[in-house]
Amino acid sequence: MIYPIITAEEAAEFVKNGDNVGVSGFTAPGCPKAVAPFIAAKARREHEAGREFKINIFSGASTNDFIDGELTRAEAINYRSPYQSHPDLRKAINNNVIHYNDRHLSELSQEFRYNYYGKMDVAIVEAQSISDDGEIVLGTSVGCTPTWLMCADKVIIELNDQLPESIHGLHDIYIPLDPPNRREIPIYTAHDRAGSPTAHVDPKKVVGVVKTSFRLGKADAFTPVDETTRMIGHNVVQFLINEMKNNRIPKSFLPLQSGVGNIANAVLDSLEESDEIPPFEVYTEVMQDTFVKLLLHGHCKFVSTCSLTLAHDTMDEFFANIDKLHDKVLMRPSEISNNPEVIRRLGVLSMNTAIEADIFGNINSSHVSGTRLMNGIGGSGDFTRNAYTSIFMCPSIKKDDCISTIVPMCTHIDHTVHSVDIIVTDQGVADLRFKDPVQCAEEIIEKAAHPVYRPLLREYLKTCKMGHVMQNNEMALAFHVALAREGDMRKADFSKCCK
Repeated sequence: MIYPIITAEEAAEFVKNGDNVGVSGFTAPGCPKAVAPFIAAKARREHEAGREFKINIFSGASTNDFIDGELTRAEAINYRSPYQSHPDLRKAINNNVIHYNDRHLSELSQEFRYNYYGKMDVAIVEAQSISDDGEIVLGTSVGCTPTWLMCADKVIIELNDQLPESIHGLHDIYIPLDPPNRREIPIYTAHDRAGSPTAHVDPKKVVGVVKTSFRLGKADAFTPVDETTRMIGHNVVQFLINEMKNNRIPKSFLPLQSGVGNIANAVLDSLEESDEIPPFEVYTEVMQDTFVKLLLHGHCKFVSTCSLTLAHDTMDEFFANIDKLHDKVLMRPSEISNNPEVIRRLGVLSMNTAIEADIFGNINSSHVSGTRLMNGIGGSGDFTRNAYTSIFMCPSIKKDDCISTIVPMCTHIDHTVHSVDIIVTDQGVADLRFKDPVQCAEEIIEKAAHPVYRPLLREYLKTCKMGHVMQNNEMALAFHVALAREGDMRKADFSKCCK
């Protein structure tokens, strides 16, 4: 190997105050793990000496505790984009200690190549191997890594010996030409390969290779499916079956996109149990545990993804069955896995989760009570705005009935009703297609809201003045006011409203 072998501590010295640092990965898998804690230790030393040390972190999506956790606790992050899910980082963002820019995941790579954020100083990339001429076999995700390798002045490779050689060929690295020279992305089915199995870096940029040995996968599993999420999954699948029966979805079916979490897993479980949904392909950003089972059982034919977001044991199972799965999975850069052109061309059915939905069909997927960031918009906008049919899912109530996820007005809007086709809760399916705002409100109240809150929502609608969107600006946030003051949305009072 022509590259210097260095320690993680030595690698951290290449990162300077104020640097833009790009990290590989998309969710925890594929993220570097060795160097970031030593950057955090360096930050603490600099702070103790009275010197400033903060860096800007760019990733494919969320990362891990080694990066977002360690660096946040060391007060080493100035700016973070485009997505996160770490509790320490979230707290710092909500306390305005760290600057955070919530971005559509498909956009960041192009924005960096177009110099929106200035130059990239350092890229830190987990990999299975690197050749002398700069060909890199990446780890269990791709994210923005190909662009980081292109743009960074200095590159540090974390060579993880737990990544098996059998991962070679699971990646499809394609970087589109930038406007105005861009051509169509040559993906016409979910299983089409557009690019190369390896990423590339100029060998002169590689300042060192850090040898590591970290177990693959993520330690924390999603919350198990319960009765509420199981009902949501059942309702989604019944909707898809009815769409097929009514010839709104081809009998051969369409590619699916599934968001992250226990609700998404519940939908996938229901798909596996259904005899009426034919074997299908997936064009998504995250491959969760249930997909491995679906692939092995033949319910799913192919998964195009950006990341193998699998628990440790499921990751072990995946590579134990790699002979069966190798030709059924491709990992792509996030600007391809989430690309609007491809999503629209393939006719992807999108399924994402919501924090809350209002009675007119607008969706809040990122901010609790409109102010406190949860995780971010992620890739939900990339898929929702371009889907064949867009579906949002959430439980109808939370916190012992004190919170309704169906509210008069969302406190923050990530997805307007113009992009939202279907809202599914444990109560049923609200179909917003071909309906005006008042009809949408009636549909959502009767079919998606919990029975505890339906009378209140009907009462609210009666207070609204006439208009295309019948909204009452005095009382639109009454549910949230009641929650803030008394801890219970059921205490919302519309009786004193001026009608």
